[in-house]
Amino acid sequence: MRLLLAIFLPWLQFFTIGRPFAGIICLLLQITLIGWIPAAIWSVYALSEYKTDRKIARAVAGR
Repeated sequence: MRLLLAIFLPWLQFFTIGRPFAGIICLLLQITLIGWIPAAIWSVYALSEYKTDRKIARAVAGR
């Protein structure tokens, strides 16, 4: 679900992962038609990092 959000509403996805400042910057980038594609790529990349960080935190907590 977050992946679809990252592609269609990249700025909103940043707010769901707790990065509101990046979300505002992404919204400004997304306002331009040319900036939509970089905003979506950035959002998908940030989502991937978020998922990786959560997996690492779970692995460390499980030790």
